[in-house]
Amino acid sequence: MSLVNFAFSNQIYKPPPRFGPYVFRANPYNQFSDRGGSSSSNMGIIIGAAVGAVVLLLLLTLAGVYALRQRKRADRATDQNNPFAKWNTSKSSIDAPQLMGAKAFTFEELKKCTENFSEANDVGGGGYGKVYRGILPSGQLIAIKRAQQGSLQGGLEFKTEIELLSRVHHKNVVRLLGFCFDRSEQMLVYEYIPNGSLRDSLSGKSGIRLDWTRRLKIALGSGKGLAYLHELADPPIIHRDIKSNNILLDENLTAKVADFGLSKIVGDPEKTHVTTQVKGTMGYLDPEYYMTNQLTEKSDVYGFGVVMLELLTGKSPIERGKYVVREVKTKMNKSRSLYDLQELMDTTIIASSSNLKGFEKYVDLALRCVEEEGVNRPSMGEVVKEIENIMQLAGLNPNVDSASSSRTYEEAIKGSGDPYGKDSFEYSGNFPASKLEPQ
Repeated sequence: MSLVNFAFSNQIYKPPPRFGPYVFRANPYNQFSDRGGSSSSNMGIIIGAAVGAVVLLLLLTLAGVYALRQRKRADRATDQNNPFAKWNTSKSSIDAPQLMGAKAFTFEELKKCTENFSEANDVGGGGYGKVYRGILPSGQLIAIKRAQQGSLQGGLEFKTEIELLSRVHHKNVVRLLGFCFDRSEQMLVYEYIPNGSLRDSLSGKSGIRLDWTRRLKIALGSGKGLAYLHELADPPIIHRDIKSNNILLDENLTAKVADFGLSKIVGDPEKTHVTTQVKGTMGYLDPEYYMTNQLTEKSDVYGFGVVMLELLTGKSPIERGKYVVREVKTKMNKSRSLYDLQELMDTTIIASSSNLKGFEKYVDLALRCVEEEGVNRPSMGEVVKEIENIMQLAGLNPNVDSASSSRTYEEAIKGSGDPYGKDSFEYSGNFPASKLEPQ
């Protein structure tokens, strides 16, 4: 129609001579005209198509979000059922931690060195599983912490312990030698600590008699281990389960902090606390943490204060319904010799120790550590310096067990910023932050 109209309008058509002049008059042709309701109809079609496209896009977005959430939920379930699922011993793995000096053992290797996990090599355990003594082909004694099959919480705690211990190297922290997650087993391999836990010695189970001097050295050693975790580890670590069962004694009765299954990393240095579900052991729990769910380094200080009172009394924190902190506060009389605490003191101290110099300062420090509010408690670095001062009052060298340095905590930190001396431990903090945060 357009071409025909063009031809007539521009006189392209030449009529025969017998035709006279003419004028082209076009009649209206409404077949494709834009009249009536066609305009509104077209607009309705356009709007409908646009709305349909938006709805479709929204549905696709919702479906994508739902699928992503389901995927994350499935991944979390997989991680809980098998926290080591993403770990790969190959060099290309980015999920497995780069452990310095720690070996990935096979199940067969550990089975052989424990004589098929025999009862004769069973040296203890707990809710997570058992601990076995073993001997490597080199002759080195080891302790193997084996999680119970299907122990979901134990699996998470074991993975945390591997990741944390890969970062810490200190003479007062138990040393990780290796690990195993072969055949769905979850095992940690530590240096063997022959004299068991502090609790074993205080209860008489180990047969070791701890006089006043030895108890001060144990308090100092375990305090140094904790101060290292709080102040020098990168990132800082809150142990969250300080108790006498988690302080081990080696052949020289050097204290070593152990069991990092409940530990938390303080990833943000600007934060003063970590909000997390309350976990720990009754009798050692910080009341402030228990009430607020806010975990701080001062929560470890509280547990350490309870351990100091255990060293004093020899009793468990809660015994026959009596709480050692309350008992000491109620019984003590500062106007009398030894604060009149002889009745609560471990008889071994009285029988084997003639020199109890620094006793009152020791009690004062322990009670400052168990103050109700964390702000009133000292830091672990301050606790270490106070114990060093107490030992000097008793005529002891605070670092007599250290072959590398005789400096006190205060002297060392003034000299180099390292309160334990560069030679007293090897530390590597150049590892990525832990991805695992147990609740």
